[in-house]
Amino acid sequence: MKLLRIVFLISALLTPPLLPSTFARTYDLVVYGGTSAGVIAAVQAKRMGKSVIIVCPDRHLGGLSSGGLGFTDTGNKAVIGGLAREFYHRVWKHYETPEAWRWQRKEDYGGKGQGTPAVDGAQRTMWIFEPHVAEQIFEDFIKEPRIPVHRDRWLDREQGVVVEDGRILSIRMVDGRRYQGRMFIDATYEGDLMAAAGVSYTVGRESRDNYGEDWNGVQTGVLHHRHHFGVLKEPISAYVVPGDPASGVLPRINPEHPGDYGAGDDKVQAYCYRMCLTRVPENRIPFPMPERYDPWNYELLLRIFNAGWRETFGKFDPIPNEKTDTNNHGPFSTDNIGMNYAYPEASYGERARILREHRDYQMGLMYFIANDPRVPEEVRSKMAQWGLAKDEFTDNGGWPRQIYVREARRMIGTFVMTENELLKKRPTPESVGMGSYTIDSHNVQRYITPEGYVQNEGDIGVGLKAPYEIAYGSLVPKKAECENLLVPVCVSASHIAFGSIRMEPVFMILGQSAATAAVMAIDQQIAVQEVNYADLRERLTKDGQVLELVR
Repeated sequence: MKLLRIVFLISALLTPPLLPSTFARTYDLVVYGGTSAGVIAAVQAKRMGKSVIIVCPDRHLGGLSSGGLGFTDTGNKAVIGGLAREFYHRVWKHYETPEAWRWQRKEDYGGKGQGTPAVDGAQRTMWIFEPHVAEQIFEDFIKEPRIPVHRDRWLDREQGVVVEDGRILSIRMVDGRRYQGRMFIDATYEGDLMAAAGVSYTVGRESRDNYGEDWNGVQTGVLHHRHHFGVLKEPISAYVVPGDPASGVLPRINPEHPGDYGAGDDKVQAYCYRMCLTRVPENRIPFPMPERYDPWNYELLLRIFNAGWRETFGKFDPIPNEKTDTNNHGPFSTDNIGMNYAYPEASYGERARILREHRDYQMGLMYFIANDPRVPEEVRSKMAQWGLAKDEFTDNGGWPRQIYVREARRMIGTFVMTENELLKKRPTPESVGMGSYTIDSHNVQRYITPEGYVQNEGDIGVGLKAPYEIAYGSLVPKKAECENLLVPVCVSASHIAFGSIRMEPVFMILGQSAATAAVMAIDQQIAVQEVNYADLRERLTKDGQVLELVR
């Protein structure tokens, strides 16, 4: 069915049908993308009295926030305000009801969060949740004010964006449907509308010298977390026959030189699916074997096990009802390192193939650990107790629908956020929200050291001195490129700065701020770059956004 859908998309691109003029209505704001940022942006515009529509390739709202990332990357929760905080308040309200606790007693839930308790009773917020709970909250957000959502609508990225005199007039989907607007927001993880509108962007890592940063570019030899081969008691040969380059390289290792330290490249940090797993027998789907399963893909993992590594379950983070938000952990895990480089610029068909490869890899990984007799028994038997949650992603066999696109395109806008702003080396102008999470990049490549051993590169974790401000200029393109577009997800930031900004609460914050600026630009009939910051700041503060922390 998915392949048939791809064929339809490609044929529609070639011969878009003519549709009736009912789609010619002009909205005040057209939001492209059904991510958490897209939903929050639409709600804010509606609350400010504007007509708004969400047009998205998604069938389910919320992006990663409803796609498995329930163990929220909060950072300092004091900087999360406005509609983002309202979202987490609604999570709290849900779990205050007895009906919410189907597979676990509320009093048995441990309440562990990421750097913060899962529940903040005094603030009436909850930061950890199940995927279906988040999706329902996003659906309620748009249902209450009756915001229309046109789902499964894919932007014609070649000819579907009509721009005149620096303004987007309309966008057309591959099926021919057209949407007109006064203002547009690109809320996708990929930045497809931004790119199709001719806005400048980049993909990959800048060099350290580009913006005068310490942590950008290739980071060979930098080992910050435990997601590298240095955690093992012994090095692992990269070759099929250990120590013999002539025997060939093991799967999923890049035989090419990783690049000079500090140099820029066009490589992208790894993606994975944030699986929702459970050990409750009545709610468990045993890990299925994917159609294209090949145990040879996991030969490197066997060598890691044989070297004594036993941290397989290190990121089975608990969420309510005896479930997990399972993330990458260790030198070889759910991150499909090096297999996503083409994704940001790829066609829809090619993206579908990349996603299928990621699904096959990760599903095969779980099946391998749970079933292959060569896996150490204590690991294999424990993994066999786990499986996909039956009551999550019910239309997709329990598998997450949204892959974790940690980074794709990044706009080059009127202001570029860098590590210098995040680390307080330089002030940030015109704050429209705050971030506070560690500067964090997952691995970018798996390579061979000069000694013939395998190593990972790109995993960075740099702590912050304090929460930081995010500039309004990072949400808007250069005026000469587009005057009525805002980009709250693929923001204008260096690779390493984006490593902290890219958290779901921040995307919600920036979605609200982007929509507020869009409404003000409509009311004053000006470009988004001309919005008066003092007025914007006043309205954002009124609506509960946290723009700075007063010490």
